[in-house]
Amino acid sequence: MARTPVVAGLATGGLLTWNVSNVGAAADRLADAYGVSLAAVGLLTTALFLTHLAAQLPAGRAADLRGARAVALAAIAAAVAGNAILLTTDLWGMALVGRLIVGVGSGAGFVAGLDLVRAAGGGPFLQGLYGGATMAGGGLALIVVPPLAAAAGWRAAYWTALVLAAAAAVPVLAAGGLQRVGHAAGTVLRDRRLLPLGVLQAATFGLAVVAGVWVVPLLERQGASPALAGAAGGMVLFAGIATRPWGGRLAHGGRRTTLVVASLACMALGALLLAAGGPLALSAAGALLVGLAAGVPFASIFAAAQRLRPDAPGAAVALVNGCAVLTILVGTPLAGLAFDLPGEGRIAFAVLAALVVVAVPAVPRAGLGGGVAAPPLAPTGVEDG
Repeated sequence: MARTPVVAGLATGGLLTWNVSNVGAAADRLADAYGVSLAAVGLLTTALFLTHLAAQLPAGRAADLRGARAVALAAIAAAVAGNAILLTTDLWGMALVGRLIVGVGSGAGFVAGLDLVRAAGGGPFLQGLYGGATMAGGGLALIVVPPLAAAAGWRAAYWTALVLAAAAAVPVLAAGGLQRVGHAAGTVLRDRRLLPLGVLQAATFGLAVVAGVWVVPLLERQGASPALAGAAGGMVLFAGIATRPWGGRLAHGGRRTTLVVASLACMALGALLLAAGGPLALSAAGALLVGLAAGVPFASIFAAAQRLRPDAPGAAVALVNGCAVLTILVGTPLAGLAFDLPGEGRIAFAVLAALVVVAVPAVPRAGLGGGVAAPPLAPTGVEDG
């Protein structure tokens, strides 16, 4: 296994996902700077996820054809360019343009980073570690950006993102000589074998992000302080940092199926604890359970996608993860509507639990119990970089 490409993959995924939550971490200051409402600032995150989703499949196909290193460098360039625009304007319209460009970088970077790990020979554990790195990037932004923005101004949300994206380029530039597929299969979108994996990624990562967004207002309406509610919301995302690599270490053969079913059951239970509206300690435990359980299937899901399509591993990863991003785009505003209904948002978490349970029948059809992830494949004998 080549270590430099693994480091490059971890850096690409971890550092570019800073952009997913850096705007939300400085939302009030950005609203003042642009002279808009918080809802308008929220659209900056929506803009990022739109192009994040749109970029994934083209990035996966490009990684299969040109190599993950080239795609990673293009993703870093997009993140740098978009944040450079954001740093030089206080116009909301131009900020929207900048975030659309950054979303191309974050979406392509997720796919390229994971494919760098795969191409270097990284198995389920390292792919799970990659998943943890992507969670850490967004989670750390929520911790680091608020005090920086208070001390240095609203542009801290953007210059930190630019510096981190540029830093990711260093190991990526050093990660040459990787074997690559050398062609892009055109049948990934029609490959029904990948759809159960997409359902599972949507039910775990996608719904966990939706839960993380709305846990804070849910608990505040139950009487929690903003600090406690924020800590509980953070657990939904941060817990996956540990369980994604842990799930990869345990993901061997038939054990994967049992592991994923158990994870879905625990995630549904956590969502039900949140929906119950009981004591705050119980709700906080539910938030932690959702976060822990959602991270476990990550490595099993993507190892299976790469194994099913060794001719197009990048495109397969992009399609599967795109299902989760689409779930975030659609599910986040829909869950917010529940706060205008009786129950102060608890209905949203009851529906979330039901959706997780509905995903269980996809497990036996997802091909999780096969052998190890596909090794680096280069039928044309070409190298990346």
